[in-house]
Amino acid sequence: MKILSIGALLLATTVSTTSMSLFTATAANADSCWNHNGSIMRLKASGKKRWFYYEHPRPGLAVGPGTLLFNGKNRGGYYSGNARVFSRFNRGNPLQYHVEGPVSNNQTRITMRGSREIWRGGQPTGRYKKDTLVFTYQYQC
Repeated sequence: MKILSIGALLLATTVSTTSMSLFTATAANADSCWNHNGSIMRLKASGKKRWFYYEHPRPGLAVGPGTLLFNGKNRGGYYSGNARVFSRFNRGNPLQYHVEGPVSNNQTRITMRGSREIWRGGQPTGRYKKDTLVFTYQYQC
């Protein structure tokens, strides 16, 4: 049997390639980098707890490296927790809102959805919008 490492996954195949099994590499997922809207995010894990931090924010964002975007839990391949919205008006006090959603079957995509209040000029408007956060696995950090 050959073991091939591919990103956060390990594929075990027999020489005849008639059967294939998929294994999640727990240690590999604990410190990995993901793309989110053009920014590189670092996923940190401890037990069921999960955190996404900006590793390399895309140009123009009102955040720096190490800024927390998401904190929550992974329960059986389903993330649930709090996301943050940053703007130049609320750098020190980002708007937090609840998001949740599944990890893809191949463990390379996390899609969370939630509803957040719309702010204008640093002030809440009383209106809400649905928000989707997509994280796509890139590489081990």
